[in-house]
Amino acid sequence: MKITIRQPHTFSEIGRKDNQEDNVYPSAQDLNTENRFFILCDGMGGHDNGEIASDTVCHALGHYFETNIPADGIVTTDYFKEALAYAYDELDKKDNGSVKKMGTTMTCLYLHKKGYLVAHIGDSRIYHVRPANTDLANGRLGIIYQSSDHSLVNDLLKAGELTEEEAVNFPQKNIITRAMQPNLERRYKADVFSFSDIQSGDYFFLCSDGVLEQLTNERLCEILASPISDKEKLETIKRVCDGNTKDNYTCFLIPIDNVIAEAEDDSNDDELIVAGVELDDEKTEVIEDTSEDKKKIHYTKIESQQDKPSDKKHLSLLKWILIGLCVVAVLILAIVTWGGDKDENPDTYNSIEVVMKEVDN
Repeated sequence: MKITIRQPHTFSEIGRKDNQEDNVYPSAQDLNTENRFFILCDGMGGHDNGEIASDTVCHALGHYFETNIPADGIVTTDYFKEALAYAYDELDKKDNGSVKKMGTTMTCLYLHKKGYLVAHIGDSRIYHVRPANTDLANGRLGIIYQSSDHSLVNDLLKAGELTEEEAVNFPQKNIITRAMQPNLERRYKADVFSFSDIQSGDYFFLCSDGVLEQLTNERLCEILASPISDKEKLETIKRVCDGNTKDNYTCFLIPIDNVIAEAEDDSNDDELIVAGVELDDEKTEVIEDTSEDKKKIHYTKIESQQDKPSDKKHLSLLKWILIGLCVVAVLILAIVTWGGDKDENPDTYNSIEVVMKEVDN
């Protein structure tokens, strides 16, 4: 498929903190409609350390993507793992031996010819929103995908130890359970998912947790579904956060302009990684794979017999053609033989007439 985007937008504000530890790639100055990957990181570890960590990971991933473009245009989980390993290596080089080790969250969106890949570590979040599906009056938000925070509060929510209301003012909301840090004995893995359910009019929204101090899912979907420009939508989100947010607050807004389905290469038709997708007039088989502690949905095309004739049908047609040729050959031989001997052997034709009469009787 060919995915085109409108002009992406971003903002990055310091909030009530003394320094800015959030970073994005591409930068605001480099954003354009040709961008295909977006990275947002939220640093931690005290003055300067968090900024170094987030900047290092953002630019390391960006550099890897820029210099190692997949030949087939498809971004796979293995490809992303290689990019993440490179970013960890670059972060290791920046370790200053501080007791309070630097670290950063990581969120990534990569649009490619099969759909999109999303990955994250920590509590910075990724949303895929479809305003066409948003119906707030009936409780439908139009959220196609939302990343699951690697945080203590989210773990407690999943375990049923906290309610949604209790989570809002939970005193340890800032504790995360995964982060990218240098020289770890065991590096934290990213949650990586690939999808092909993407439509014209969709939005991707990447944000640090500072944005989520004020912005609820309902308010986000309401803003994205409103009849205003993309720039005005981002400005509205910024106003929600301005003056009220303690942490740094940073985000990307990526609007999808158009999605054009293209003829798939035969070598890649067997399996596409997707979720929540309906392809027009095609039979599908959905298989759940729980390998590597992550759920991925695999979509397998099942060709119908009408779409692809079987070898048996080809053999049947060939058989009737051969039979027809044999019949024609016999008739020609009979005409030549009987026509040439009619005057010399009249009894031959008389006997044939007798046999035919007997059959008729």
